[in-house]
Amino acid sequence: MFKWLRGLRAAPAIPDAAWQATLTRYPFLAERPAADVQRLRALAADFLRDKEFHGAHGFAITDEVALAVAAQAVLPVLHLPGGLDWYGDFVGIVVHSSEVVARRKTMDETGVVHEYDEVVAGEAMDRGPVMLSWQDVLASSLTAAEGYNVVIHEFAHKIDMRDGAADGCPTLPPGFGGHASARDAHAAWRAVIQPAFDVFREQTIVAERFGGEPPWLDPYGADSISEFFAVACEAYFVNRTRFGEEFPPLLALFDAFFTPPTR
Repeated sequence: MFKWLRGLRAAPAIPDAAWQATLTRYPFLAERPAADVQRLRALAADFLRDKEFHGAHGFAITDEVALAVAAQAVLPVLHLPGGLDWYGDFVGIVVHSSEVVARRKTMDETGVVHEYDEVVAGEAMDRGPVMLSWQDVLASSLTAAEGYNVVIHEFAHKIDMRDGAADGCPTLPPGFGGHASARDAHAAWRAVIQPAFDVFREQTIVAERFGGEPPWLDPYGADSISEFFAVACEAYFVNRTRFGEEFPPLLALFDAFFTPPTR
């Protein structure tokens, strides 16, 4: 599994055949500008050099698996200052063959603890590893029209959690949006994403409870603003056109963050 990359200070280029196979399987990568695809390839090689893949319950980590994850994981940080530094809080990536049943525990407003099982396709742990279902990673090759991508979802969580809080607002660069202070920049970000989340959540509730038309994005995004951010990032990167039609203010906001102007 790309063992020839491990431990090298400078990552060699990914073999042409492996790279072309990845672009063919995930067309939303190949459809980007040529300069982006070239940078994506180099960044994916760095990712493979720095991260460690583990197969759960006997699942085999092949070159195909590792490269598929790497190529999609680096897409959100392709133009971010610092690049892979955004993923610097972890090394391990655990891949299961399919979805996983995770045990959850929550406390309600009255202090009562509730335990339940949740089926998950992926999970990003704060300052810990990322877990992915290979079945769902593969599905990302076919679900761009729905804006679905489990790899981007989980790595968007990593970007969101970089400052320690999964609140739907990543760490913003100095001067973001023309704001002098980080507090003002954060407030401006919230002023765009919060109304979008509120409308989406209302649409999801109406669809689920009263049979209304379901929103385009994965309804899982209605769980919290951090989940909404991750779900929105999926759609932004794999189906920009439809995302822009559904969320024009978010498109402008994400463009300003994920593709900052060259200084």
